Amino acid sequence: MAGRIEDYALIGDMQTAALVCRDGTVDWLCLPRFDSHAIFAGLLGTEEHGFWRLGPAHASDAPPPRAARRAYRGDSLILESEWDTPRGTVRVTDFMPPRDGAPQLIRIVEGVSGRVPMRSTLRMRFSYGRVVPWVHKHEGRTVAVAGPDSVWFDTDCETYGKSLTTYADFTVAPGDRIAFTISWEPSHKQPPPLPEPEQSLQATEDFWREWVEHCTYHGPYREAVIRSLITLKALTYAPTGGIVAAPTTSLPEDIGGVRNWDYRYTWLRDAAITLSSLLRTGYREEARAWREWLLRAVAGDPENLQIMYGIAGERELGEAELDWLPGYENSAPVRVGNGAAHQLQLDVYGEVTEALHLGHMTGLARNDYASILQLKLIRYLEDHWNEPDEGIWEVRGPRRHFVHSKVMAWVAVDRTIKLIESGDADGPLEKWRELRDDIHRDVCEKGYDKERNTFTQSYGSKELDASLLLIPQMGFLPPDDKRVIGTIEAIQRELSTTDGFILRYPTSGGEEGVDGLPGDEGAFLACSFWMADDLAMIGRVDEARKLFEKLLSLRNDLGLLAEEWDPRLQRQVGNFPQAFSHVPLIDTALRLTASGAYGG
Repeated sequence: MAGRIEDYALIGDMQTAALVCRDGTVDWLCLPRFDSHAIFAGLLGTEEHGFWRLGPAHASDAPPPRAARRAYRGDSLILESEWDTPRGTVRVTDFMPPRDGAPQLIRIVEGVSGRVPMRSTLRMRFSYGRVVPWVHKHEGRTVAVAGPDSVWFDTDCETYGKSLTTYADFTVAPGDRIAFTISWEPSHKQPPPLPEPEQSLQATEDFWREWVEHCTYHGPYREAVIRSLITLKALTYAPTGGIVAAPTTSLPEDIGGVRNWDYRYTWLRDAAITLSSLLRTGYREEARAWREWLLRAVAGDPENLQIMYGIAGERELGEAELDWLPGYENSAPVRVGNGAAHQLQLDVYGEVTEALHLGHMTGLARNDYASILQLKLIRYLEDHWNEPDEGIWEVRGPRRHFVHSKVMAWVAVDRTIKLIESGDADGPLEKWRELRDDIHRDVCEKGYDKERNTFTQSYGSKELDASLLLIPQMGFLPPDDKRVIGTIEAIQRELSTTDGFILRYPTSGGEEGVDGLPGDEGAFLACSFWMADDLAMIGRVDEARKLFEKLLSLRNDLGLLAEEWDPRLQRQVGNFPQAFSHVPLIDTALRLTASGAYGG
């Protein structure tokens, strides 16, 4: 069985990523891209679906020992794990060098004390665990081939094959350093160059050290902010600037349930808020690359704006179920692709426009087509803002007039008006000012429950929705407006878990709810960060700080967060690590620091 979600570490090369469990097992790796087929899919199945374990040798009928300590090396994505055994201590360093050629996963075993027997167990299974590759020797190197893919395994250790698995048994003493590398190459091409593990390790460490030096945040939460920024950088597909929501698919929001989705794509919403955090912490180059990705993806067709695209801008992300995989802790189905790609989500127009506006305000070099795109988006919204949609949470039930969608349509118009007022674009200013007023009036009349003094999830509904917490953050209403305070307090009453974290919206257990799905889900971590932001904005800063620091305590030992927190099971759930959790962490840290109350 795979480990708990929080037992995993992330390593990556900004084109793909691997998850490494605390026992030294790589249970997830897609090659050569985030959205490629996995060669290790044990995370969503069993060991028969592919894994690579490297750690102290142990009895075959005993579970593999877990590392006594692990940490990232400084501010990097280099993982160091140490095991204390009766025979001594050993360290394994795992990393993926920023790519200049073939993608590589490198693992270096180092003896610390004593003499420790070790074992490498490599079971490659292509196509998400369905295909057993042909493994053979080629000029002294081990290579696994299946269809268009080949994976090359290099080490100075003696290896042997047994039961369709490649093993290496060896012993390390103090000062010993033994490297293992897998490299991917299209099967019709020449073998990749022999790896140079030690040089690659130094280059990887240099890369991350230099990248982190650009961070402009030096407040009291710097450790958490830096780790979140590194995670966001790791989720960026370097060749195009696209940002994946998470490097995994089908890690469940409800253990044993059906709320399992593929997040290895670029959601405009997630990418836009990621860009916002990067800009505010000094990372303009990433912001520029994302803007260029956006302009290529949308092309000349903003009327058909999708909520998500492939990492290179692909539009077709057809959803399928992998019925040979039993799912993480039997959470089925396992899905690849995402059928929500063609949903109508009007809030995306606001997210994209807000991101372009922030880039403009922070001095990102002007791009004329970005301004043209912004104007085209508003022309589309002129005719469609008052339609029902699927909303921010991608409900698979009927469309509704979601309040958050209308608020973000207002944001799109408001930011475009500001662009025109600055003199950097031309448009029908008075007409769009009237449109902005019309949307604002519509929301306040139809999306507000006067009796309960709260905005609601959708027009005419009694349900609440945590996305309403963004109303003051987007400037739709000031924080001291009684309707804003009433909404915050209503969400605290009706959407808080026993731990004080925030649910997205009510779910209905075994019945089909507003989102068209059975089952429950955990507290959505982004929503809990939004609550901390709102509490700070309305002057309840001590309460905000306590909630924020409670949220920080949910991170795993490496500072990583999944999408949700299950208050019943007291564990992380959902795809991991999740950009949509790490971005609001950064934002809330910046807000609390700016308050001046925490020594920032």
